[in-house]
Amino acid sequence: MNDEQKDITLLKRIQAGDRLAYKELINRYKDYAFTVAFRILNSREDAEEIAQDAFLQVYRNVNTFNFEAKFTTWFYRIVFNAALMQKRKNRIFTEDIDTSTQASIVSNMSDSSEEIRRNERQNAIRLAMQRLQGDDVLLITLFYLKEQSLEEIAAITQISAETAKVKIHRARKRLAEEMKKHWKEEVRSLI
Repeated sequence: MNDEQKDITLLKRIQAGDRLAYKELINRYKDYAFTVAFRILNSREDAEEIAQDAFLQVYRNVNTFNFEAKFTTWFYRIVFNAALMQKRKNRIFTEDIDTSTQASIVSNMSDSSEEIRRNERQNAIRLAMQRLQGDDVLLITLFYLKEQSLEEIAAITQISAETAKVKIHRARKRLAEEMKKHWKEEVRSLI
């Protein structure tokens, strides 16, 4: 039985009131839900809360699931929307490096310069992603980090595959612009 068939079986069991199936679905996708939410929120606590809320939404709305669709696409959209709503509610955009990242950078001083450069690039990407709009973050995350196909992205975002391709291209350009701004600010701070 492949993953999609297993998901469908679990969902049908949940519809029939099987709580063990619901528990199994949670165990199967809890890391996935957390990762999606964390990429949007950059907060462990918020991501955990969103993951829990998403599973509650699945439970409440399991009878509306279209069995012709993939569960992962439907679930991703639930998690993403919940995380986006949380981000809008919080409206917290930090421009400074958080203390845990500072501690990480300090501890990495003994690492090779290659490792330090990699950490700096990751931090720059993280900061640039925080400055992007939610749709841009979603598209970049789906395409580059989750390696979803254009067709899967189209299904998740409810746009055509061609529109998704264009929007991904534009989002990548905006990310590059944010990265350039970050590096200019870094250079100015050194002078």
